Amino acid sequence: MLWNLKESAVPLAGGSMDYAVFGYGNKPFVIIGGLSLRDVRGAGAGLALMYRMFAKEYRVYVIDKPSDIAEGCTVADLAEATAAAMEALGIADACVMGVSLGGMIAQELAIRHPELVKKLVLCVTASRVNDTMTAVVGNWIALAEKGDFGGIVADMMDVMYSERYVRRYGWMFPLLAKFAKPKNELRFIRLAKACLTCNAYDRLEMITCPTLVLGGADDKIVTGEASLEIARKCGCSFHLYEGLGHAAYEEAADFNDRIKQFADEPIVTEVEK
Repeated sequence: MLWNLKESAVPLAGGSMDYAVFGYGNKPFVIIGGLSLRDVRGAGAGLALMYRMFAKEYRVYVIDKPSDIAEGCTVADLAEATAAAMEALGIADACVMGVSLGGMIAQELAIRHPELVKKLVLCVTASRVNDTMTAVVGNWIALAEKGDFGGIVADMMDVMYSERYVRRYGWMFPLLAKFAKPKNELRFIRLAKACLTCNAYDRLEMITCPTLVLGGADDKIVTGEASLEIARKCGCSFHLYEGLGHAAYEEAADFNDRIKQFADEPIVTEVEK
């Protein structure tokens, strides 16, 4: 199988968590994605292609959210489920990358289970709810509750991507909207509501591992300021992409290069200093 790819699921109490794993290295690299209309199951080849530069040195795990999401699920609940999945897979001391909702989960994971996280990469995410998030995600929830997933795709395309990207690829958006309906509508709604429970800001000092923050200055979902305030509070490395928004992880040509450079850097201890 290309890039040593495997797709499977971890059984959990009351459900399971899908994951895709690829790569030939022995260093664990965990990716937690954002809120999406697509699941990890069946997307392994595309994910391996997107993150292929990590395949030689790392064993990369892309871990989905639980198959069953309870009413009132929070970011903290999702972090605990992710920790359980990592422990079941024998993953510890990993470089953990979280994107958007995945970044919210990754913050809680690093705070609650520091033994699982050796390094932390937070991409286009937030540590607390702001007015922009409330408005955008609230609109997606309202559309989902009406069954208008085509409307969600149209809005996502509008708020995620740069004008340049839309001019180049906007012709594909109506086609994508036709295939927008998720396998489990209620699961999507509950995960969207979970986004609005993130509240790690006042506990960010509890993250002790090396951290990198990457954001988009023109982010119309979480805002660029949300990325900056995480970096300021953690006192960590960061880069804000000017002219890009929430989809900077797709649009910026050097996005994965920055992450790999950070992941590859040796950790200098206080004794070594």
